[in-house]
Amino acid sequence: MPLSGEGHSLLARDQSPFFKSLAELDSWSDTASLFTHRVVPYHQSSTASSQGRLLVCHDFKGGYSEKPEETTYTFNFWSLCNTFIYFSHHRVTTPPSGWISSAHRQGVKILGTLIFEHEESESDGLRLLFGRLPALKTGPATPPSVETSAVPVSPHYARLLAHIAHQRGFDGYLLNFEWHLRADCGIGQARALTAWVSLLQAELKAKVGPHAEAIWYDSVVYSGQVRWQDRLNNYNLPFFLPSTGFFTNYTWSLTYPSRTVQYFLSLDPSLISTQLRLGSAKTLQDIYTGVDVWGRGSHGGGGLGSYRALEHIDPVSLQLSVALFGQGWTWETMQDSPGFSWGLWWEAERRLWIGPAVPGEDVIVPPMPGRREGEPDCQHGPFRPFSDFFATHTPPDPSLLPFCTTFSPGIGFAWFVNGRKVMAPTEAGWTDIDKQSALGDRLWPRPAVQWEDREGTTEAVPKAFSSLDFNDAWLGGNGLRVTFDVTGTDAEDGFFRCVWLPIQSLSVTPLLQYTARVIFKSLPVGEPPVDIDVGLSIKCPGSTLEISAISNAEDLPGGWTRQTLTFTPPNNQTNAPVMVGLVVGFATEDPSQELQFSILLGQLAVYPAAPTRPPSHLHTASPRILWADFERNEDLNSGVLTWEIAAAFPPISLPSPVPTPDDPTPLWSLDSSDHAFPSCAYFHIYVGAPLDGPTKATFIGTTGLDGRGNRFYVDWAVLPDVIKGMREMRFYVQGVTDRGEVMEWEQCAFVDAS
Repeated sequence: MPLSGEGHSLLARDQSPFFKSLAELDSWSDTASLFTHRVVPYHQSSTASSQGRLLVCHDFKGGYSEKPEETTYTFNFWSLCNTFIYFSHHRVTTPPSGWISSAHRQGVKILGTLIFEHEESESDGLRLLFGRLPALKTGPATPPSVETSAVPVSPHYARLLAHIAHQRGFDGYLLNFEWHLRADCGIGQARALTAWVSLLQAELKAKVGPHAEAIWYDSVVYSGQVRWQDRLNNYNLPFFLPSTGFFTNYTWSLTYPSRTVQYFLSLDPSLISTQLRLGSAKTLQDIYTGVDVWGRGSHGGGGLGSYRALEHIDPVSLQLSVALFGQGWTWETMQDSPGFSWGLWWEAERRLWIGPAVPGEDVIVPPMPGRREGEPDCQHGPFRPFSDFFATHTPPDPSLLPFCTTFSPGIGFAWFVNGRKVMAPTEAGWTDIDKQSALGDRLWPRPAVQWEDREGTTEAVPKAFSSLDFNDAWLGGNGLRVTFDVTGTDAEDGFFRCVWLPIQSLSVTPLLQYTARVIFKSLPVGEPPVDIDVGLSIKCPGSTLEISAISNAEDLPGGWTRQTLTFTPPNNQTNAPVMVGLVVGFATEDPSQELQFSILLGQLAVYPAAPTRPPSHLHTASPRILWADFERNEDLNSGVLTWEIAAAFPPISLPSPVPTPDDPTPLWSLDSSDHAFPSCAYFHIYVGAPLDGPTKATFIGTTGLDGRGNRFYVDWAVLPDVIKGMREMRFYVQGVTDRGEVMEWEQCAFVDAS
């Protein structure tokens, strides 16, 4: 979260984000509070594809390295990714709450990690199967009459791991066993482990949901030995069958992807059917062929040469999925370079994922590593970004999860509320994955601008370029600037021309009404002067939308403009997403001259529309913060703010005349939809003198770092000096709804902490 000051207390972050041992996990479960993390729930994207999927395994500086008082790596290409693994080398890794919400906003599953590596993990590997043992002496009531394996299978840790996934809101685990299984000749412990994986999967699906995942990493084989196979084969098949997916090691030879396909297709269909496991039958898409972006043994050398490995995996034709490991390579290899900045990293990150910003720009790739012994010569063409290999999916249907973006990459340098800067910029900036939102999947690597209502013209379409602008924002830390370069024209209609600027694709439900809202600024640049006219628009490929309730442009503070419209997808709108964008008109006195101008996007939201003609008896709730409280710590300065959000209804009075008992019209009715009760995405926290009021209070941060709703840790040590000098303090809590609307002060609450 953007916070004032630096060096914040760990009390402001997630509690117990990881566990170094299973004993530590047991100790936590003995004392854990019953609260459930307030994260965005998972809703599956409705965009389907038959080609291979992308799994991203985020191994970055050991994990949990983000700090609220500086910028760092953030992942922003969620529309290409289906599953994201938060990885560290602790025994049990749970994803931070901000990463969970960010993934779920984009319809992406996010998994934790269960890992056993090095000799010290061997005892925990057995404990996983035996379960938690009692403190006192125990044993069988009588000697067993039938010989059984020396390794039993307890459900204890399967239940506990599923419970913590449910409590914290993530979607399962990567299972990484990289130490030998020795009990019962190795093969007995290996068999017991596969049974435990089945238990874990059943527990996850029962507690987390049918979408939950337990993905096996290619390491241990049937004998209990660690022998990476780099493909699916008979040696690791027993571990693939009870899992939801299989993540191969990344040192494979050129023929291994196709051999994996051949082996999978040779399996008895009954082995991979729904009869032996919960969920759908296995497909080739459940096999994730590993690629190490660091290049450690990966074909092509990793980095900008990673595309060479992807060309052999061939997700489109072979339908194999891909597991990218260590994609934070861009940041870690650049961060110590002279003159390093977030902007330079973003340029490199964009190049790797979606290609260069300038069409036709050459990308220098490292030379092909030397061939392995016996490996045939392998020729590859020029650089290809990751986006060449994977289908783009849309965020969840806004009827399930309101879509709202401020185009935030999860970092910034200042903070704006309704166009007003409430936190001054700092050189180090801030990181807050919880505030990350879609960057507009139709704007990168460059906007796909088209002429609007100029059929038959041969005039070149204006060039457009997208960039993140951290100097101005409507809400958050940045806006998104689209700059247009327009060539001169002698055409008769050249005095006023229009282009279509698509911003975001969305999957929607036919015949359901939606509201779309955009907030933007027009920014003329230099000479000659340009008149700019912007209108919000929705397009549906192959169909006609019903557009209604188009609002006039509404002027907002700071030169911002808001437009709203309501649309209804047609009945035949089943698969193709709608495009939300702007129609941009521009006029100039001399169209023969070249033009340049920009549009700064501040916010885009799409959500279910309110009834256009609601019955008089329908009463709709609005959000209100009912109360706020402050509990001091022992040092009498720091403490915890808490509050409650409630639903507020319009005034109601007794009808006159009183209706008859047989009147079929209710005196009132309430919205019973999923989004009827007000919901906030996060909250702003201010502090000031009691008599000054909220408009003069000082912004000290936002919620979102600790995963708990309606709570903010006030760290006295990092508060501004102007606040520390106050004899009496009043905290103000201001909500931001899940539709991106900042609550008016009359809807908010304060608490005095004198």
